[in-house]
Amino acid sequence: MSPKLRRILPRLLFVGLILGLALFAPLLTSQDPVQMNIAERLQPPSADHYLGQDEYGRDILARLLYGARVSLAVALIAAAAAAVIGVTIGLVGGYFGGIAELFTVRLTDIVLSFPPMLLALLIVTVLGPGAETLTLVLTILFVPGFARVTYGEVLSARSVEYVEASRALGAPVGRILFRTILPNISGPIIVQFSLTVASAILIESGLSFLGLGVVPPDPSWGLMIRAARGYMVYSPLPLLWPCLALTVTVLAVNALCDALRDVYDPKAAREGGLLQAARSLVRFPVAGTGRAAQAQPAPGEKEDAQVAVSDLRIEFATQQGPFAAVDGVSLTVGKGETVAVVGESGSGKTMIGLSILRLVPGPHGAIAGGGIALRTKGGDVLPMEQLDEAELEAVRGREVAMVFQEPMTSLNPVYPVGEQIAEALRHHKDLSRREAMAKAVELLERVGIPDAAQRARDYPHQMSGGMRQRVMIAIALSCTPALVVADEPTTALDVTVQAQILDLFQHLRDEGDSDLGLMFITHNLGVVAEIADRVLVMYCGRIVEQGPVREVFRDPRHPYTRGLLSSIPRVNPATGERMPLTAIPGTVPGPGERSRGCAFAPRCGYAQPRCTAEDPADIAFAPGRSTRCLRWNELEGKPGDAFAPAPSPEPDRSLGREAGS
Repeated sequence: MSPKLRRILPRLLFVGLILGLALFAPLLTSQDPVQMNIAERLQPPSADHYLGQDEYGRDILARLLYGARVSLAVALIAAAAAAVIGVTIGLVGGYFGGIAELFTVRLTDIVLSFPPMLLALLIVTVLGPGAETLTLVLTILFVPGFARVTYGEVLSARSVEYVEASRALGAPVGRILFRTILPNISGPIIVQFSLTVASAILIESGLSFLGLGVVPPDPSWGLMIRAARGYMVYSPLPLLWPCLALTVTVLAVNALCDALRDVYDPKAAREGGLLQAARSLVRFPVAGTGRAAQAQPAPGEKEDAQVAVSDLRIEFATQQGPFAAVDGVSLTVGKGETVAVVGESGSGKTMIGLSILRLVPGPHGAIAGGGIALRTKGGDVLPMEQLDEAELEAVRGREVAMVFQEPMTSLNPVYPVGEQIAEALRHHKDLSRREAMAKAVELLERVGIPDAAQRARDYPHQMSGGMRQRVMIAIALSCTPALVVADEPTTALDVTVQAQILDLFQHLRDEGDSDLGLMFITHNLGVVAEIADRVLVMYCGRIVEQGPVREVFRDPRHPYTRGLLSSIPRVNPATGERMPLTAIPGTVPGPGERSRGCAFAPRCGYAQPRCTAEDPADIAFAPGRSTRCLRWNELEGKPGDAFAPAPSPEPDRSLGREAGS
């Protein structure tokens, strides 16, 4: 038994004992909790009455046991109802925002504007006292607490990579909310439930004490305290027992919920048994795409392209106005082709990858123009920019998948990795749980994870960075998509592991599905030399140069490309000495800082006055080659300048294993 289960078991048993005493009260005492015996009022404990008798001669033990039924039932039912309603409100409002937030979370703020006790008194006065009314009152009082806690946690969780990864796999909204986000925010909700149950018990007792709760002669801990208070000078024991019962119950519930919170801690959960029992088993249907062959590749582009992006523009709303993170980009990825997209951070390369899966972060970001045509495995061409959410859920994961940069945050920390792979299979291929887990083990073996059956039961924190990235690749390939977008999948890994991941991609492409298209987003030109067929160089949201890797490396026709190549560590083949690095001056301009004309002109050693006055067009100067530089034809054979010396004649295929970023 694990240390955490050893810790939780005594607390669970103790709370179970309290509930059992209440549930089996008729078996534990033969006394009637409402039968009065005035002649023996306020008698001390005896063989017939183990805890004594109250002011009406009723058995105190019987009233405690039967009173626990009422107090615990009201508290647990009210807390559970408030949790279901409040958590749902918080999930919907936090995930969708906008109007959904206004009609969910903000409405609960109205309840918070009333003092809790006054609101309770108002409802009880209108509806009359009783256990049912008390349950309704407590539910209304505690819904805002659950809603606000859940709302705050969802705001933090909805932008985490593993949520985006679930969307990239095509998971429906319901599954993302209740199977991805909810388990990861369960810790604070469990703590809130603990506080709510304790508060509900105390408020129920308080209202019963005031005569606004349980109606006499039914037993209740609050009624017992109220009655015993008038006689505490003559006999303190009738007051002691219900107060002791309240204290012990509240402390036991808090202790149990603290232990449950620790079990649900993603980084501490080492065993899945308790987690498996507590998880939701809700499944959602898979929607069909509903569209086929409504968009075709742009003229002149490859007819067999797995994806064709034409004149794509992605804008973000800023205080200075719309900012184009991607501005007029057109590209294709063919069957069996690996296309690398390179550039400095902020150049827009990740936005292109996200846009293909329609995952541009909102609410401020949106696709403002252009088209994205995705060819399915069946040969249909889908206009991704026109699909609704249900259609996208059916396409993501099945036809196009994504491997994110940081596997530790892209994998859901509260599920074993095998179950995360199986989830995509069950969603898209309608496999049974046993079949999906068997397929997940096969995929782990395919991506080179040893002892796959055992590792499938491990959580992400139990794996190294390289193994986590292999799991991400297995998830992306689980449904054999036609296109995989890999967003800097080797950046967070050391050089040795980088080489292993690159070898894995090569092996999967060469030995696996020869039609698999791969878009590899990176800022490491060494990785490009290792894996890509074509390279697209991006700067300030535009493709400034593109072509076959060998030709671009041998003869770059844009100063920015030359600058990137000159920043790669190199060794002089004649002397064996490391050649000096030359950095590109300045930084990528931010929103509102871009100048007129060529965006690279302020950092360019070749810039002339016309470069800042004229916006360069995309010039196709050779088959498969293009550039956005007004002086492109002057760069051929040019030895370079202070910041951009000419690269070596051939791309160094060892760069993917030796060069850093």
